[in-house]
Amino acid sequence: MASDRPVREAENRLERFNADRERLLSEVERRVVSRRVAEAKAGGDASLEYVINDVAFCEIKRLEAQKNGAADKWRDLSRRLMSMTDEDKQSELRSLVRYYGQDVVGNFDPRVYKFATGIGPSLLGVVFNPMSSLREGMAAVRNLENRITADGEIEVARACAERGTIIVTPTHSSNMDSPAIGFGLMRAGLPPTTYGAGKNLFSNPFISFFMRNLGAYRVDRRLRFELYKDVLKEYSTVLLEHGYHSLFFPGGTRSRSNLVEKNLKLGLLGTSVTAYKNLVREGAPNKRLYIVPATINYRLVLEAETLIDDYLAETGKSRYIITDDEFSRVGRMIEFFRKILVHEGSVVVRFGRPFDPFGNDVTDEGESIDRAGRIVDPASYVRGADGEVTDDDQRDAEYTRALGRRLAQVYPKLTVFHATHLLARALFDELAKRAGTRDIYRLMRVGAAGSAVPVVDVLESLVRLRARIAQNPSFGSEHPLHAPQAATAIIDDALRGLGTYHTHPAVVRRSETLHVEDVKLLFYYQNRTAHIPPEGAS
Repeated sequence: MASDRPVREAENRLERFNADRERLLSEVERRVVSRRVAEAKAGGDASLEYVINDVAFCEIKRLEAQKNGAADKWRDLSRRLMSMTDEDKQSELRSLVRYYGQDVVGNFDPRVYKFATGIGPSLLGVVFNPMSSLREGMAAVRNLENRITADGEIEVARACAERGTIIVTPTHSSNMDSPAIGFGLMRAGLPPTTYGAGKNLFSNPFISFFMRNLGAYRVDRRLRFELYKDVLKEYSTVLLEHGYHSLFFPGGTRSRSNLVEKNLKLGLLGTSVTAYKNLVREGAPNKRLYIVPATINYRLVLEAETLIDDYLAETGKSRYIITDDEFSRVGRMIEFFRKILVHEGSVVVRFGRPFDPFGNDVTDEGESIDRAGRIVDPASYVRGADGEVTDDDQRDAEYTRALGRRLAQVYPKLTVFHATHLLARALFDELAKRAGTRDIYRLMRVGAAGSAVPVVDVLESLVRLRARIAQNPSFGSEHPLHAPQAATAIIDDALRGLGTYHTHPAVVRRSETLHVEDVKLLFYYQNRTAHIPPEGAS
């Protein structure tokens, strides 16, 4: 059994983060500038000029709509660029890298960490739990760990954290994922991590306070130019090389549809290969890196209504960052916490078996193994025939794609189905059968909202669904608390969730029929099971 040493070491390392921060930033600056200058010399002056002009053009485009003069300094930079000397361009490049590096870099306050992991959860329970007495409230606080639970391949993950540096890669459903995975890591006895969080999340003052002080670094998805991506990736690489456990959301942004992610964004994930390659080059091949897949599984999703509307709307195709959803409304957050804290197992964080940066499985001791089960040296993946470390961007990109494929393959198996998912799928199947289509747009057009389905039909569909899940572990699994329950109990539990939290209930029961009130919400929750083929499908 793994010790709690990696947790203590990670806490100590994070406590030193602020002292390390300037050194880390300087290393990022040195690497990005030297690489860009070398590329400019190899390809002519224009390449460095292009990099700076790309920044100015994108910032002007982003800021000019504000009509407050914010774009003026970038227009001035674009004008001055034509008359700059080589030294001027290098100086400007260095200033830009420093500017964006300071915007990205995180902070860690040991006092906030102790609060968040100590009395924070208890205070959360007292503030948000609608109890009739203080005695009941304190009982709920003691049982808070039953509300957000962690399971899966925890022992192997802890062993890997003890041997090297872990990169936790969870699915992404909600802006509540950051605190949820934080609680999950704590429940699992895994070390705290640094992590990249969308800059829009810092607009919520309550969550922002903790994120700013617990190692989160800011990712501004509005900035699409290459230099910003260079800074962001290099910062992640440097953190990993210095042994900071990290967390990435490979889905990039929240899953608007609630589908388990398949098409992953590999940018930050690729820094694991780069960081390990650099460690091998520096003579530290035994400083291993491990990727730990995880799923975050909610009974209810805070922003479900906004997310599914955005997914289904034509404008949703381009609305990448949502700033006006339920996460930004304090009242809705309070109601969400209330629903979590009164229901056992409302959030399940399930950890999978770790991989190495090349997508290989690992043994219980953290050794990489190939598909035949033979132990392999991961350093051999970045060395050439002469045994020396080689830089090969095409090779490294393929390694990252292979790792992404492994994550996409394992996420469904790690998915935990709550009663809300199971009822939504069984009821959606019955609606689709009656309408002759599973297409949500057609169902909306034919007025599926308002449809009534006999409870007995949904029960039969639910029984069949549960049997298929039990027979196919690759589909995922039911919530551990559901296994001994009858299908009728699953329906009752799901109705309490789907019928009480959201602005409009997804489904309600009237006598012996289930009435669909919001087919879009029903579609959203059933989507968590969408990787399970419909009955009769080949």
